[in-house]
Amino acid sequence: MVVTESVPPRLRGRLAVWLLEVRAGVYVGDVSRRIREMIWFQISELAADGNVVMAWATNTESGFEFQTYGHNRREPIDVDGLRLVRFKPTNSPT
Repeated sequence: MVVTESVPPRLRGRLAVWLLEVRAGVYVGDVSRRIREMIWFQISELAADGNVVMAWATNTESGFEFQTYGHNRREPIDVDGLRLVRFKPTNSPT
């Protein structure tokens, strides 16, 4: 699964070659590790100022792994070998 925000149309078109866009910016599919790595290379080359998260099934405690690209309030962290997400504080005054 790949979820994109504010990425160029060229990247969205590339993702649609390998994955099915089920909602705007949300892509799903079952691809090999080699294809997943190639898709991630395309993301890192074409995402520009957008942000992307890619998740896939693995044999881990949680059953999945993920990686992110770009700036987002959600930050992946490792807690005792378990990947979690924490929210960065907003930059707006309170």
